[in-house]
Amino acid sequence: MTRSSAAEFAALDLLATLVAVVDAQGRIRFANHALEDAIGLSRRNLRGVDLADWLMQPALWHNALQGAQAHEYAVIRYDTQLRRLLRAPLPVHLVLAATETRQQRIVEMLPLEQQARQEREERLLEQAQANKELIRNLAHEIKNPLGGIRGAAQLLQMELADRADLAEYTDVIVHEADRLQVLVDRLLAPHRRAPQWGDVNIHEVCERVRAILLAEFPRGLQVVRDYDTSIPEFRGDRELLIQAVLNLAHNAAQALRERIEAGDARITLRTRVQRQVTFGKRRVRLALELHVIDNGPGVPEDIRDRIFYPLVSGRDGGTGLGLTLAQTFVQQHQGLIECDSRPGHTDFTILIPLS
Repeated sequence: MTRSSAAEFAALDLLATLVAVVDAQGRIRFANHALEDAIGLSRRNLRGVDLADWLMQPALWHNALQGAQAHEYAVIRYDTQLRRLLRAPLPVHLVLAATETRQQRIVEMLPLEQQARQEREERLLEQAQANKELIRNLAHEIKNPLGGIRGAAQLLQMELADRADLAEYTDVIVHEADRLQVLVDRLLAPHRRAPQWGDVNIHEVCERVRAILLAEFPRGLQVVRDYDTSIPEFRGDRELLIQAVLNLAHNAAQALRERIEAGDARITLRTRVQRQVTFGKRRVRLALELHVIDNGPGVPEDIRDRIFYPLVSGRDGGTGLGLTLAQTFVQQHQGLIECDSRPGHTDFTILIPLS
């Protein structure tokens, strides 16, 4: 491939999807970085190779290519599998599109797993935005009458100063009003404070969380460090990230109550770097991957799809705000939280772009 033609296709390297440019016979003229990574070969080695050699159903590919050459279709789509070196084939949704010249075609392959993840991330972002508006409006609607209720109860307390038998009831009103006020303040907290950006060392964040956990649970809980110390500092709000990780870790500790009593509870804080990560439709070169793993009973199946919703809790007495706030804080860093849970192993993973 000439330098001019390589420059012509250079913009395809910015795409998160797997893209190849093929000639009229289906031979690869150009492969973007995402396709190189997926197959495990450089574009230099892929150049001139028949794309059919890397597809599990070459007959489908040849039929699609013939249809494109005959101008029967402007765009052809079908599901297939992409062969990879030393790895299992990757299920993809293949899109074959025409170009201005009949001598080449654009082939885009969207991994079906990635497509499902993108859709899930988009739903999470939409859900988070809807939750944000709902919480803000609901909290404001509750806050004003709540102040009136508490004030009226205090006035009633003064009027009933000589009626000890009735003071108990006004005390309950004031106490419950205060409890609801704390809940409302927690709901509004993420929207009141603008992030304070600075350089963050993620392991300082993890160590702070670890110290808090061990202070609260000095016996029966082991907090394991599994750090990749090569992870660079990044721009973020240290306090918000501490709160996000602490919410996840504290949620795990609450789920481990029985194991803590038995003395074999374990939470692992693991950090890694992930390369070529897609957030929605945006691809980043490096991302932080922070795992909070516990050996508890797992997230109840009936709430597994709703754990980041506000006021949803799998624990008696829980407020259902910890995970919601953690997700909000991480999303303020352009990241997301994922959960993989089964009995004996629950893994909450924070992903945040580093570059």
